[in-house]
Amino acid sequence: MFTSFSTALSALGAHSTAVDVVGNNLANLNTPGFKASVVSFYDLVTQSLGAGLGETQVGFGVARPITLRQFSQGAIQSSAGPLDAAIQGDGFLVLRSKANATIYGRGGNLQVDRNGSLLTATGERVQGWASQTGVINTNLPVGDITVPVGSLRPATSTSQITFDMNLNARATAGPPADTFSSSMETYDSLGVSHTITIQMTKTANPGEWSYSYSVPDADVSTPIAPVTGTVTFGPNGVLTNPPAAGPFPTLSITGLNSGAAPMDVTWNMFNGETPRLTQFAQPSAISALGQNGSPAAQLVRVGLGDGGVMLAQYSNGEQVVVGQLAMASIRNPESLISVGNNSYQLSARSATPAVGTPGTGGRGTIIGGAVENSTVDIAKEFTNLIVLQRGYQANTRVITTVDEISQETINLKR
Repeated sequence: MFTSFSTALSALGAHSTAVDVVGNNLANLNTPGFKASVVSFYDLVTQSLGAGLGETQVGFGVARPITLRQFSQGAIQSSAGPLDAAIQGDGFLVLRSKANATIYGRGGNLQVDRNGSLLTATGERVQGWASQTGVINTNLPVGDITVPVGSLRPATSTSQITFDMNLNARATAGPPADTFSSSMETYDSLGVSHTITIQMTKTANPGEWSYSYSVPDADVSTPIAPVTGTVTFGPNGVLTNPPAAGPFPTLSITGLNSGAAPMDVTWNMFNGETPRLTQFAQPSAISALGQNGSPAAQLVRVGLGDGGVMLAQYSNGEQVVVGQLAMASIRNPESLISVGNNSYQLSARSATPAVGTPGTGGRGTIIGGAVENSTVDIAKEFTNLIVLQRGYQANTRVITTVDEISQETINLKR
């Protein structure tokens, strides 16, 4: 009978621990990426009374409960933060703590410090692969992601231009000959713009047009002669000369008044094997222009795109990939130990993390501009709280009853 004291006391301790777990879950109801914990009770070894054959077994109460964190998927909610990240599926972001230890988290509100390092809201450094050239090598070891902050992107000199155009098959050689012209803004190595003009003139030969490819005399110290030549279309209106392999006309621009380096601008008339020039019985017109140069530009913003790609946008409209977030896949995430700040570290029972890019190797994907909500179910937690309260009250009644019985037993000698 007197073991009932210790049995009931063990129950009080276990239920108190369970109430603490419920309280922690409810406290983190609105914590992004938080994973709710559940409590698992198990009984202590029993004692056998009588002959010891198990006919009468009395337990010793309940042991300290085991807390299990359930890594179920939380609801994804869109946010206004350009660096917010939410994980859809399994996996964790790889983080580096202030103590330089590797820990893991489920995303949330990311930010950039004054040095350009990508951090979590609580200061852990997000790991991945960084690049300033737009090329990410995910075969390298992961490291801190550093994004350009307040940087000026240098100008890129134009080396290739494209005109997607149709030339009217009804055009005649005249006199006067039908002509069509178009121009495009290009850039030198200093980012100064120069207008290049192409003029097409119908010749007397069927399907043939001559072109003149030039830069304004005002842009150079010495006038540069236009590049001239002819293009030929077949009876089906498809460009036959020059062929897809080229060569294509190139305008060499030297002596720029801006002081920039000389430019060699090639007019590419094909998109792979597909001609950009056609000749059909439609008005001559341009459908698209393209060139690979750009002026110098200021960094406007840095944002996180889907798949964990870090994009830097510049004032000239150009977007450059400057980083890629890494993800770790852990086969038994329930073995992880919480270290606060919504982060986890490996335990002795944890499997070795497999680090790679999102969406590969069974890893989930990263959704930019979103956060993962907490998995805490308030209705379920309140239900658990009521059940645990009743369990605690019931065991206090056991202690009260055993105490009364003890008093009756003591009073027998009187």
